[in-house]
Amino acid sequence: MSRNPTAADAADTSPIVRFESVSMRYGRGPATLRDVDFSLAPGSFHFLTGASGAGKSSLLKLIYLAHGPSSGRVELFGRDISQVEPADRPYLRRRLGVVFQDFRLLEHLSAFDNVALPMRIAGAKPSAYRADVAELMAWVGLGERMGALPATLSGGEKQRLAIARAVVARPDILIADEPTGNVDPRMALRILRLFVELNRLGTTVLIATHDEELVARARQPVLRLQNGTLVA
Repeated sequence: MSRNPTAADAADTSPIVRFESVSMRYGRGPATLRDVDFSLAPGSFHFLTGASGAGKSSLLKLIYLAHGPSSGRVELFGRDISQVEPADRPYLRRRLGVVFQDFRLLEHLSAFDNVALPMRIAGAKPSAYRADVAELMAWVGLGERMGALPATLSGGEKQRLAIARAVVARPDILIADEPTGNVDPRMALRILRLFVELNRLGTTVLIATHDEELVARARQPVLRLQNGTLVA
């Protein structure tokens, strides 16, 4: 799980994510984001909060390239996402780790193979990642469930599996949408410790959550959305 920063990493202090006057709407519907400005520095840790419908998921979709802005500019790793060619998007996405609310697990793969999938896509040999995947699954409390199919897992187990899959390749930025929504408070704190450890090792972390207790415990900066506008 360790990562040794390179000289290029140390020299590059430009934001990993930058929003400049960003607005977003779906089709002809009302704007879900309005004139949003912020940036995430390499190695930073932020929470994204706000009531349901405030625009949190929309903001995350812009970062992981699921949508483009209706107006304004979104930069990812220094590149304007509106100018990124389709052939380059998979490369950028490999630098992201995303924990979705609906898990998005592959039902025909075992729990172990779901977690290992990013490594396989990157072309790594099983011998290079088998131990790391097993260690990570044990850490999130799924060490005894490595051969289980997603259909046999509880909601909380699926959540933890999705988190393990998102972080196994040590992404440059981890984006998590309500990552503790289906786990008990004890496991929520364990997951928070995992995120903090990843951040300590250099991963930029952005967590969207309603869990104010989690936010209070972490004592990290908060981006707060209200009706699509960034208010804090």
